[in-house]
Amino acid sequence: MTAAQPVTLTFGGTATTLLRLGPFTLLTDPNFLHRGQYAHLGYGLRSRRLTDPAIAPTDLPRLDAVLLSHMHGDHWDRIATRERPQDLRVVTTPEATRCLGARGFTAAEDLRPWQTTELTSGGHTLRVTSVPGRHGPGLLSRLLPQVMGSVLELRRGSAVAWRGYVTGDSLVRPVLGEVLDRCGPLDALIPHLGGTRVGPFLVTMDGRQGADLIDLLRPQVTVPVHYDDYTLFKDPLGTLWQQVAARRLPGELRAVRRGETVSLVGGDLPPPA
Repeated sequence: MTAAQPVTLTFGGTATTLLRLGPFTLLTDPNFLHRGQYAHLGYGLRSRRLTDPAIAPTDLPRLDAVLLSHMHGDHWDRIATRERPQDLRVVTTPEATRCLGARGFTAAEDLRPWQTTELTSGGHTLRVTSVPGRHGPGLLSRLLPQVMGSVLELRRGSAVAWRGYVTGDSLVRPVLGEVLDRCGPLDALIPHLGGTRVGPFLVTMDGRQGADLIDLLRPQVTVPVHYDDYTLFKDPLGTLWQQVAARRLPGELRAVRRGETVSLVGGDLPPPA
């Protein structure tokens, strides 16, 4: 697949990115808290931010939609609630849709696993497919928020120009292999890493699981996010590089620092910062 228009990611920190996919602009998981502030995660849990965001609400262009993987304080924070217009289209889980509705947001759209929704602009369509996620092992997953990943498919007419998958805060499970069967091969993978732990339990992918997912899905390009912004993130980003190199996994890993923009198309060089 070859996108005729630029397909890029600008990294704001945590899981916050600006995705420019042809004529569409999406914001993912808006987290605008600053260094030293706490994200509240429920059940009395909180985590202190270690970095400053590279994207502020005042920096944002006109958005076509927000993709929200789940309702946690490091993915939709109190600043997002205060600063985002309440008629903004938000594509998310049923649980998060109810939470946003209680906060006055009128255009939240819930997707169940493998359901789709579409955005249109001229002759282009952006199809969003919800991928089931699990934020923790076993019974712990029932205490944590519903999570969805998103497969994004940029089309012009009936032709697919580009396809990518944003994982959300999900652990790797066999069901994720259905992404290829249901949606097709991936140009890009954007995994949420960090090896986040609640006590002894892993609740986001670490580098080893990130490499497992690359091995499972074989994307052309992988751009990891969500790895060093909070105290609960325990696994350094270098683990993924070591795993990919040791296992000689396919595709290209692209690092992106906060504030930088990278292409999500295989073979492209990252645009200048």
